[in-house]
Amino acid sequence: MPQRLDARAPGFAAAFRALVDARRESDAGVAADVAAIIADVRARGDAALADYTRRFDRVDLAETGIEIDRAMITRARQMVTADVMGALELAADRIRSFHVEQRPTGHDATDAAGIRTGWRWRAVDAAGLYIPGGRAAYPSSVLMNAIPAKVAGVGRLVMVTPTPDGVVNPLVLAAADLAGVDAIYRIGGAQAVAALAYGTQTIAPVDVITGPGNAWVAEAKRQVFGVVGIDMIAGPSEVVVVADDAADPEWIAADLLAQAEHDVTAQSILITDSASLAEMVGTEVLRQLPDLATHETARASWQAHGTIIVVPTLADAVPLIDALAPEHLQLMLADPTPIFDRVRHAGSIFLGRGTPEAVGDYVAGPNHVLPTGRRARFSGGLGVTDFMKRTTFLDAGRGLSAIGPAAVALATAEGLPAHARSVAIRL
Repeated sequence: MPQRLDARAPGFAAAFRALVDARRESDAGVAADVAAIIADVRARGDAALADYTRRFDRVDLAETGIEIDRAMITRARQMVTADVMGALELAADRIRSFHVEQRPTGHDATDAAGIRTGWRWRAVDAAGLYIPGGRAAYPSSVLMNAIPAKVAGVGRLVMVTPTPDGVVNPLVLAAADLAGVDAIYRIGGAQAVAALAYGTQTIAPVDVITGPGNAWVAEAKRQVFGVVGIDMIAGPSEVVVVADDAADPEWIAADLLAQAEHDVTAQSILITDSASLAEMVGTEVLRQLPDLATHETARASWQAHGTIIVVPTLADAVPLIDALAPEHLQLMLADPTPIFDRVRHAGSIFLGRGTPEAVGDYVAGPNHVLPTGRRARFSGGLGVTDFMKRTTFLDAGRGLSAIGPAAVALATAEGLPAHARSVAIRL
């Protein structure tokens, strides 16, 4: 059964701390296996990719080729119904419009000493997107990862996606084509991450890797970080819903289950100041579960990780939210502004009763690639600047005489005479 907590009850602090500290990430002990796969791909390149793809996906790359060709992409687009293609186009337009506003501006100024300083932003040369394959793949993830890269101005954007038993998801290919992906490779797993990071005979290395994946993919991204940039190490999905006594329990239950159906390790939490609402939501979740095609996954998630917390006042929810630092935060309140203004840590916040988190997964515009596992304390969702880097610049010019003596003094104090001479010789 889901956990029930009352903030006024003895022992609440300890129980809530245990909730915050609980680990839901898979601990499969995959680090050594991933390291071996990465080393093999670095050593053998395409041959290693062929072996792993035959073993794990039951696909012979000698017959299919590593790259998915234009003809297959065209056929995939033709397989997508007009209404779904229209929905993808609407989503792409909204995601693009939102991320265009994120493009950063540089700075260039000369101060009173005559020193010119500033910074400029440039996109990385190449980025790689990892998209899970088969029937469980999500075209929305393609759009959310690819469009910010294109908005940033990435020169070469490639995608890797496994095709288990040769199954290619037409929606994923259509979304990739719509988003402007330059090349798609039919490989997956840690070996695909290694290929993107180090390159093979066929696949040129990239500078940044983004996208979701299983424990092996996440571990591979962790191990190649530093050789390339990555978006984040993503864990199980999570939502915190804050609701007052006027909120609709049916809506709340639907929102909690929308997260629970992702995975058995997903987490759905309700925080409310109404004990009666808490009871009604618990009942409503059980009523809705059997109607879901994903009921087995959603039920396991809700029973293992679902939590309902009753607080004395809605203001008491704020420190709990910040401690949880959730991936998604829904404020199902008549006036969400007071809570919204005070919350410090959340990946993305959904304001008002008419804003389900699920709409943000698809067509609203903000990115759905968000920090999980309390990482919203120090990071945010995927955006344009994840595919860019900031370069500072300096022109001392005539101003060196104003600041140079101080630099000489500090270099001398640090025991670096060549540093001191390098400045002093110009004075």
